[in-house]
Amino acid sequence: MTDLRWDEVRDFFDPDFMGALPDLFVPDATVEDWQTVLDLVRTRGWQWQYSQGDTILPLPTAAEVLARSPDADTVSLRVWPAPGVLAIFLLMSDTEIDFDVDLRELQGQEGVDILCDFLRAIGSELGKPVLMTPEGGSLDPVLGFDPVVGKVVLLGDPAPDWSRPTGLA
Repeated sequence: MTDLRWDEVRDFFDPDFMGALPDLFVPDATVEDWQTVLDLVRTRGWQWQYSQGDTILPLPTAAEVLARSPDADTVSLRVWPAPGVLAIFLLMSDTEIDFDVDLRELQGQEGVDILCDFLRAIGSELGKPVLMTPEGGSLDPVLGFDPVVGKVVLLGDPAPDWSRPTGLA
């Protein structure tokens, strides 16, 4: 199932325009939402690697990760939803699920479909939007999974006017 067409979203997959690592996030998340994502990674059979600092560790529960000391080493969960495609989840906040993807790995219709499938899997499991903004996350989302329609939708114009609000409320 194709949610978006390459010709419609080409600009939003341009690393020069969006930054190589756009920001993806689930707003208004909970520790339970994080646990749902961790469980989804396991049940989908996606390859993953959890690390704290430079140490690779077994995947703990979301509650354990999010309760660690603020001065503890940074933790990350690297997930490969498809061969050659990496998403890096940064488990830093219990109120927002944050992750990055590398747009250089997501070119053409196949890349669009892989990203849409990944966002749809997460958003459907959570029943929440999964949004993408340019690297740095300071602007409105350009695309995202909409739980009401059950697919990834375009939220910005292909040649966006960044001064006007867009996105899911």
